[in-house]
Amino acid sequence: MIEILTTDQLDRARRTGALVGEILQALRTRATVGTNLLDIDRWAQQMILEAGAQSCYVDYAPSFGRGPFGHYICTAVNDAVLHGLPHDRVLADGDLLTLDLAVLLDGVAADSAISFVVGESRPAESIAMIEATERALAAGIAMARPGARIGDISHAIGSVLGEAGYPINTEFGGHGIGSTMHQDPQISNTGRPGRGYMLRPGLLLALEPWVMADTDELVTDADGWTLRSVTGCRTAHSEHTIAITDDGAEILTLPPSTR
Repeated sequence: MIEILTTDQLDRARRTGALVGEILQALRTRATVGTNLLDIDRWAQQMILEAGAQSCYVDYAPSFGRGPFGHYICTAVNDAVLHGLPHDRVLADGDLLTLDLAVLLDGVAADSAISFVVGESRPAESIAMIEATERALAAGIAMARPGARIGDISHAIGSVLGEAGYPINTEFGGHGIGSTMHQDPQISNTGRPGRGYMLRPGLLLALEPWVMADTDELVTDADGWTLRSVTGCRTAHSEHTIAITDDGAEILTLPPSTR
């Protein structure tokens, strides 16, 4: 299903996106050395419920997971990159943490992810990988406008990631979003320009470039959810929900400090 949102739905999507950006910024500030991943999940739960919103993850039970997910946010550390199931783990200095949050508010969902290094350490490889996904996300957003095609976005993302030297996995990528978290069209993190669905005003997309330092292969944890690099290398993931407008793309999930 591909949804084209009305003006009223777009206004609601902006509110949902703003909430997602606000929660992620708050969690990034609170996630320090010694923080437990389960505390992050509890903080996310509190902020979501206080806003009168719903988590898109608690009852999430796709065919590839061991569902339902049962938590409010994905927390992935170091070699984990996607669907990180919160568990009893304390963050250490230098850990690379990815927070992925999807929320439904007033009938419209928004989805965003951030990766950052915890504590005072700044491992060069980790910082370079995070920055590459952020550049790729910006490149994909720049191509998102009426009349462009999904392949244009995928090609822009893949070009940045490939030029940075990272293998690209095509099993998981971006997606349409609207009244539900995951919709068509699917957006691979690499592709051919000029191919795929043509973008229209009112379309919401979640773009999410992610990479692993030295492999494109994933392995699933015993928890049935958490996806890790098969080699144990570090990973990074950046994501925004955008709305296609008459003028291009509007980023809905920016943190408050950058709006």
